[in-house]
Amino acid sequence: MSEQKRASFGGKISAILVAAGSAIGLGSIWRFPYMAGEHGGAAFLLVYLMCVIVVGIPVMLAEFAVGRNTQKNAVGAFRSLSKTWRWLGYFGVIGALFISGYYYVVAGWSLEYLVSSLFGPLYSSTESFADQFSAFQLSPRQAIYTVIFILLTHLIIIRGVEKGIEKASKVMMPALFVILIVMAVKVAFMPNAIEGYRFFLSPDFSKAFAPDTIFTAIGQAFFSLSVGMGCMVTYASYFKQDNNLTGTSFSVSLLTMFVAVLAGLVIFPAVFSAGLEPTEGASLIFITLPEIFKDMPLAGVWSAVFFVLLMLAALTSTISFHEVLVAYFAEEHKLSRRTATYIASGLAIALCMLTLAFTFDIDWAGIKLENISFFDIFDYTTANIIMPLGGLLTCIFVGWVMKPEFLRGEITNYGNLRGRAFGLLLFALRYVTPLLIVYIFIRNLGII
Repeated sequence: MSEQKRASFGGKISAILVAAGSAIGLGSIWRFPYMAGEHGGAAFLLVYLMCVIVVGIPVMLAEFAVGRNTQKNAVGAFRSLSKTWRWLGYFGVIGALFISGYYYVVAGWSLEYLVSSLFGPLYSSTESFADQFSAFQLSPRQAIYTVIFILLTHLIIIRGVEKGIEKASKVMMPALFVILIVMAVKVAFMPNAIEGYRFFLSPDFSKAFAPDTIFTAIGQAFFSLSVGMGCMVTYASYFKQDNNLTGTSFSVSLLTMFVAVLAGLVIFPAVFSAGLEPTEGASLIFITLPEIFKDMPLAGVWSAVFFVLLMLAALTSTISFHEVLVAYFAEEHKLSRRTATYIASGLAIALCMLTLAFTFDIDWAGIKLENISFFDIFDYTTANIIMPLGGLLTCIFVGWVMKPEFLRGEITNYGNLRGRAFGLLLFALRYVTPLLIVYIFIRNLGII
């Protein structure tokens, strides 16, 4: 193990909160509900839970082991373990860059809707919520709010691991849980809420094992757990040596699944109470929910509470993939953390401007491409290609390239823990998880 002095998280609870912050983001609150709506409610939920257990947790543990053992950034970690496999670390950095290209855009939407709920025209305008959403996507305001969100992330990251990332997570994660529970209690008393529970919790098994459902669920598992793109490798490099990696991975996964389910218990009862369709895609959050809030007393306040929730979830995740880039630039290119943070923030702003210009038909200084959506390209490529492929390669590396003693040592804290599930974990990393990912890739390509 590395003897290099390195910043570290304060304790076991801090490690769980920070890692959970990375995992619990828009993937759980924004993306999961509309994915469930499109794939049969609880049918998707059940498949998603299985994917988290069979695919997500083994990959997370493998990334934890690589990060903590080496105490290095994503690129440095794999290079220190195997010069032949050093390129795998760059895969994680590319993944962090790609997700920056669209994730900040959606995060900016949450900030815009928070402000508009309290001070703007969201509930005073005569335009429909769909028209307001479309107008916002064509407005320069979208770029402004995106940049503001990047700067919020920047201000936290630049303060460092302990004073920035860890301190922010200790505040934001409990706040996120409290707000989500309050919202769940609120919608439970809305008319016809029972229909939403029935839709969400009654599985349609005809859709459960459809190739599209399984593929989407695996992508969602990777997306919601932040595995396959260097985040967990980077965060684990800040873990202390007495941290229980197995316990942390299960705690993070359980918290992530809890938030995803709770988000469904907030959104679907509200949707059915308003007599709306639960299959509205990404617009479910930004068009359908404001329609629901408008009939509530203090509509702007409740709307603001929800979008604070969404903003906090987004911020805990943007911190994690921003840190992947910062750690890489700082350590691999021997830069100060301050300089590395400015570079990462600059890249994020540049990618997001490309996304806005080439997705929402905004013609800024002649920069425009017809019928090309960088938003969809980044979203699909990250969730369905980069993350699963990164996870697959990590499984192969830890399961086959590294000796079993490497994983056993990290899982047992080198003899201080019993590691009862080591054999099962190694079997999953070597056979079950890789084969499942490969099979889904093949099915998705239409080969079988």
